[in-house]
Amino acid sequence: MTGTGIGQAVAVGPVARMPEPLATPADVRSTIGVDAEKARAVESLGRVARALEDRGAKAGGTARDVLEAQAMMAEDPTLSDSIDELLGQGKTAERAVSEAFAAFRDQLAAMGGYLGERAADLDDVAQRVIADLLGVPAPGVPELDEPFVLVARDLAPADTALLDLDKVLALVTSDGGPTSHTAILAREKSIVAVVGVLDALSLADGETVVVDAAAGSVVSEPSDDEIAAARARIADRAALVDAPATPGALADGTAIPLLANLGSSKAAQAAADQGAEGVGLFRTEFLFLDAGGSAPTIDEQRAHYVELLEAFPGKKVVVRLLDAGADKPLEFLNDAHEENPALGLRGLRALRVSEDILREQLTALAEADKVTSADLWVMAPMVSTVEETTYFVSLAKELGLKTVGVMVEVPSIALLADRVMAEADFASIGTNDLTQYTLAADRLLGSVASFQDPWHPAVLRLVGEVGAAGARAGKPVGICGEAAADPLLAVVLVGLGATTLSMSPSALADVRASLSRYTLDEARRFAETALAASGAAEARAAVTAAVESPKETHS
Repeated sequence: MTGTGIGQAVAVGPVARMPEPLATPADVRSTIGVDAEKARAVESLGRVARALEDRGAKAGGTARDVLEAQAMMAEDPTLSDSIDELLGQGKTAERAVSEAFAAFRDQLAAMGGYLGERAADLDDVAQRVIADLLGVPAPGVPELDEPFVLVARDLAPADTALLDLDKVLALVTSDGGPTSHTAILAREKSIVAVVGVLDALSLADGETVVVDAAAGSVVSEPSDDEIAAARARIADRAALVDAPATPGALADGTAIPLLANLGSSKAAQAAADQGAEGVGLFRTEFLFLDAGGSAPTIDEQRAHYVELLEAFPGKKVVVRLLDAGADKPLEFLNDAHEENPALGLRGLRALRVSEDILREQLTALAEADKVTSADLWVMAPMVSTVEETTYFVSLAKELGLKTVGVMVEVPSIALLADRVMAEADFASIGTNDLTQYTLAADRLLGSVASFQDPWHPAVLRLVGEVGAAGARAGKPVGICGEAAADPLLAVVLVGLGATTLSMSPSALADVRASLSRYTLDEARRFAETALAASGAAEARAAVTAAVESPKETHS
């Protein structure tokens, strides 16, 4: 069975299936009256919200942000109004909660993108409230004596955040994509996971499986040899992760700094402890998404940025400006409905429309830079023209930022890389978006997931255009998409001209080990091999074969 692997690890163990969700409450008339049902609903929604907040506080990091967002869902005024309306029709609290959440869920799912991925989070909140109203336990992770592989339709953030990692060997889900909260939290907690496995629910309790995140596969009824090979990989990887972290470098000594992708300043110190040489992508969305109906103030932003920069004294920290709008609408930025949000008013486009928010964020960053010793770099998302590059670089420098660049996520920027590099101090390639725009395949849409592969030669050719332009201009080119976390693809990206790689901290050890095996000449040869292929699968297979073949000897 195949899906999207999270990380590079492998696990072996017996299956334990997540319990099925609670049945939809019967549509029967209340026998206790509207006021009593409303009191029950309000109390239950509040209890669930507090419980989610408590779980978030215990989990910390990104999980805390996710669970606090879920708690806000439980007490969302729009949902409360919908529940009240249904209660007024004589429905029970259980049924009113079920119908109101289901309607809201369908709206989110129809929007697709970031909000579509949040529909599963809403389902979990509804299940917890209904269970609370019924006085029964909410469906959750099985409690077993022996370690197991957890198989589920999808996993709620509240469950993922507090998984017992001594018991849960791996996660396998039938739903969800690489940006679902299950995937995000699995990546942060270094849990072996394969998501979007269509046949996952056919696996039976107690059945032994090999879960290979690197291959994105789940092998049922594995042979003794397959189990032995997996266990050998587990032992090898344990030794690799426990080894002291060294700076990223190729076998010939060429330095390739390995940086971390972060979404919260709280995670900065942990990334540094895992050997991150700096931050290649700090996402500022959570800071704004958690702010409610107005943008965080300059002072509030500065405090977060100072905390981040202080974790990396003397090291590079690349901050991405707010990448919102369209599929991540903010009330104070752009919450207008768009038919095709991936091609809409997002990133720098949205910030230019609300330039006061852009100026405030740049000002907060400049002020944080003045009182810390990190090497702060700032970049704009969703840049598609040279004119946008010039505008952003000029404004950021006017407001006191020293090193200013752009993200390469749109093919137009890659094709004009020479002109872009003449204006910007650096470029950082977001391979997730660059792949979706190059292959015209929404990266959050499961039906076209097979197109979302950064190994595709068309994507690699664009990366090579940017790498070559950077080399000619003497300016750095980083990779901050998930492609950098693939140990073999990381070598190819360096061969295409990438000078730094940024990834989830859990991937650092694997990529560091992979780079150390090859020289720059070999990386360039692997890149040429990949570019000569006709498709993503062919490129990966060709490079794998080249890596496994004996090295040429010279007299």
